[in-house]
Amino acid sequence: MRFDLSDEEWALLEPLMPSSRKSARQDDRKIMNAIFYVLRTGIPWRDLPERYGPYTTAYNRFNRWSRRGVWKRIFDRLALQSRDSLHLIDSTIVKAHRAAGGAKGGRKIRRSASAGAGDRPRSTRRSTARAAR
Repeated sequence: MRFDLSDEEWALLEPLMPSSRKSARQDDRKIMNAIFYVLRTGIPWRDLPERYGPYTTAYNRFNRWSRRGVWKRIFDRLALQSRDSLHLIDSTIVKAHRAAGGAKGGRKIRRSASAGAGDRPRSTRRSTARAAR
């Protein structure tokens, strides 16, 4: 499948998998493929295709491995094997949506608060303003 691990990729990851417990568990390669599928496509766990097995198995394994630091160990070990592991992504090359600028709309020239402090309130009626004097 499109997002599944190749034999080459699995050969790198298989030795890094946590040791098996006494009880039988799902095939690690299938679970890794399921986790990577969800992470690459951004779908909810519940929408995981059936070919990867129950979504709860993939979700629970992902969370359990996250808590135990398995993902960090895998990443660190793979980073040691790559001479390009020190490359970083600079945010200047990442495109943002045009609405992500954060600029506020409305009047471009705003009156300062101190300039209008001595003026009569504009939301009250004239008769109310006279009675307040």
